[in-house]
Amino acid sequence: MKKLVLLIIIMGAAGFGGWSAYKRIKSAETTTAGRRQAMAVPVEIQPISKDSIKDVGTFTGSLTPKSQFTAAPKVSGWLKELLVNVGDKVTRNQVIAVLDDAEYTQQVEQAKAELQVAKANAQNSVSELELAKREYERVKALRDKQIASVSELDEAEASFNSVKTQLEVSNSQVEQKESVLKAAELKLSYTRVKAFWESGDPNAARVVGERFVDVGALLQANQPIVSILENNLLVAVVYVVEKDYPKIKINQGAIIDTDAFPGKTFSGTIARIAPLLIESSRQARVEIEIPNPEQILKPGMFIRANIEFAGRENAVLVPRASVVRRNDTQGVFVIDRQALKAHFVPVKTGIMNNEVAEILEPEVSGFVATLGNHLLEEGSNVVLPQDKK
Repeated sequence: MKKLVLLIIIMGAAGFGGWSAYKRIKSAETTTAGRRQAMAVPVEIQPISKDSIKDVGTFTGSLTPKSQFTAAPKVSGWLKELLVNVGDKVTRNQVIAVLDDAEYTQQVEQAKAELQVAKANAQNSVSELELAKREYERVKALRDKQIASVSELDEAEASFNSVKTQLEVSNSQVEQKESVLKAAELKLSYTRVKAFWESGDPNAARVVGERFVDVGALLQANQPIVSILENNLLVAVVYVVEKDYPKIKINQGAIIDTDAFPGKTFSGTIARIAPLLIESSRQARVEIEIPNPEQILKPGMFIRANIEFAGRENAVLVPRASVVRRNDTQGVFVIDRQALKAHFVPVKTGIMNNEVAEILEPEVSGFVATLGNHLLEEGSNVVLPQDKK
């Protein structure tokens, strides 16, 4: 019983102590708020203005060539000549390398000789067929007069048919040898490696980007010799985050700048937008085509793409630093320069950049606090720079 009474006394004392502490804290907060309200806060102000504003997104990426491919031989062989080097211009169907063609030349000569033999055999079969035909017609005429026997006619007819079949075989051999010759000539032509492309302007020159082998190398079929790329039109590849993805449109303009040419900008147009966002990064690939007639931009350069999403004229603008939050409400502190008071005005913002923010609602005018506003509350006294002394 004594323990219960003691426990009740202790709990009562603890409760009284907690209540006293709470009252002291509330009293201190009230006093602090009152002091803050009464204390003048030094602030800097700027006027609310009307001007144009643009919603511009800046994205980083790299330049890639409009098209790029590697020139490679279709047959194996020793690299005898390399007629181009890095940076050289090439035109369509220009010979850029020559392989040792001795083996393929010999194959062509052999195919030609075999074709001549096949043609001679075919010509001989034509002569034999003509003789067999005349013999068959002679025996047939004698048989009609009952001079030749049936067996003699059958033998002449069989001989004629045999020679006729032999001629067909000889003609087929000629065609087969012609095909072998064409294949050998085609392989011989492959020893002269050409730069060939179909898409784009066929008359436009392209340039050699990289060289992968040297003269004297033993090349295998389809082994790259040089890379050839198109520099007249480059593609800037950037990645757009999820919140900006709906703002991107095909044929939208973009302004490109690069550290290689400070102060110089280049115009581009959005050509392709990926239909999906990469799940790991929540970004979508966007390709911007950039004309490069002077070819001063090069593939691989780091670039910044500035894309204008929207713009407004005669917009109400305040410095970005003046927009603050109080109790989860966004607003600005409008300064009454006569009464030296700060009044918090909740606002709805529109386009914002690093310098200014557009105010959509309500209509505001005058001056707003840009420095020291984090210490302000509704109705706070303020000290302006010219009044500090």
